[in-house]
Amino acid sequence: MDVVIYARVSTGKQVENDLSIPDQLRQLREWTKAQGHCLVSEYVEAGATATDDRRPVFQQMIGDAGLSPPPFEAIIVHSLSRFFRDALEFGLYERKLKKAGVKVISITQQTGDDPSGEMARKLFSLFDEYQSKENAKHTLRAMKENARQGYWNGSRAPFGYRVVDVGVAGSRGRQKRRLEVDPVAAETVRKIFDLYLQGHHGRRMGMKNLAAYLNDHGMTLRGKPWRMQKVHDVLSDRVYMGEFYFNRHDCRTARIKPLAEWIKVDVPAIVDEKTFDRVAARRHAQHPSRIPGQQLASPAILIGLMKCGHCGASMTQATGKSGRYRYYKCTTRMGIGVHRCTARNLARESTEQIVLATLADKVFTPSRVEIMFRELRKRQRATRSAEDARFQQLTRELKEIDAGIARLYEAVEKGLLPLDTRLQERSQKLQARRQDVVVASAALRDSWDVPLNRLTPAHVQKFTRALRTRLLDTTSGFGKAYLNLLVEEIRLKGDELHIRGSYRALARAVTLSKEAKLGEVPSFVPDWRARDDSNVRPLPSEGSTLSS
Repeated sequence: MDVVIYARVSTGKQVENDLSIPDQLRQLREWTKAQGHCLVSEYVEAGATATDDRRPVFQQMIGDAGLSPPPFEAIIVHSLSRFFRDALEFGLYERKLKKAGVKVISITQQTGDDPSGEMARKLFSLFDEYQSKENAKHTLRAMKENARQGYWNGSRAPFGYRVVDVGVAGSRGRQKRRLEVDPVAAETVRKIFDLYLQGHHGRRMGMKNLAAYLNDHGMTLRGKPWRMQKVHDVLSDRVYMGEFYFNRHDCRTARIKPLAEWIKVDVPAIVDEKTFDRVAARRHAQHPSRIPGQQLASPAILIGLMKCGHCGASMTQATGKSGRYRYYKCTTRMGIGVHRCTARNLARESTEQIVLATLADKVFTPSRVEIMFRELRKRQRATRSAEDARFQQLTRELKEIDAGIARLYEAVEKGLLPLDTRLQERSQKLQARRQDVVVASAALRDSWDVPLNRLTPAHVQKFTRALRTRLLDTTSGFGKAYLNLLVEEIRLKGDELHIRGSYRALARAVTLSKEAKLGEVPSFVPDWRARDDSNVRPLPSEGSTLSS
């Protein structure tokens, strides 16, 4: 009988350190020879689990068995667990092979072809599946305890770190390991965070620009070029602020587990928490669902801000005379037709000049900014009592939730409650509600985080002087950045442009100047804008040159 042999081990470490595959091959070859079979081929699978069929060599073997006629009549394995550790999948593949005229034979668990032999194979398969799940359970338990002690369970460290032995013996004589900062790679990580926050030569940098910058400057990702997704992964991974969570995902389904099952492992931070939070806020603010990508990437600085006063639609850039002239044009006129909207086109360059000059010379002046701040103080005093009461309510609710979670954990530890599905669902709901309360509390604290009392006239003078320079500088990108920070909407109404912004965003910008950060490319969060400031400016007719 023409046969093939299949040998397998589960992990890469077994491949490197174990003699299992050579021993399997030796026994399989000797058995085949002793039985008088003709060995056609050998399939060796190194480092692949038998709990699923995602095994390249296994699939190649199954594909070969399906040829017509099949090149072999039987697959010889050491034990049925080498073929599969899932009873259902084992049965499905055995049936598929049987239709092709190929049998699965174990040299240590030999069974007949009669009904009793079939039942025995099913029992062996069920036991193998049970043993696999038990082994996985005990392995995960050991890895969770290892994580609680602060040791690293993974094989490859996140970029910016390296894995080092700590001189403590672990299981099977292996050394326990921890993460430590890789000085060279960590500098690249810090550069990514810095460029995302500060920009480059005054210009904002997104994921694509960051990847291009890193590649152009020879900063590789372990010898490979950077891609947008990899840059995003670095900016969003909390490990860089010193937080790593083990047991977050189910290794088979990739689904996120309940928060109660996560294990926090402290690792050395590469960036501080404040920097990470600022990056997170900017990523959230610039998400396509909140800020259109065109608004960030377009050289037209009023894209995303300019609205049509006739129909309320956005105005986008249009060109004329083969691209020689550029205009802001109502999207209703462009998409539906001129009969639906009578708004005129606006010459792009001159419109931008008049808007920026108006903001610099008429709106963001020391006297007007002081008036805005006085109004903001009145509003803060009027709403503070209600906000205080809301904050106290949220604080009490947070304490109650924490106490409830603590009681659940204590009951489980004392054996009073089983750690079943219902308990996990309850814990997950409490954790989700806790997160909602934390976010709401943070929003209230954020609304108070405008230190108006500490902003003196000197700070306002410094800010308005520097801001004027930034707004009128059309080459650096700062003008567009601060426009998005301070202005909510620019609307054309007849011959007038109405500009609307936010007092609180303005106060935050002055705080930036007080902290000597006006040179940074600022972040902006649309929720900061109160939609209640305005400035009216006459607008010349279409095609004419705007002047201040």
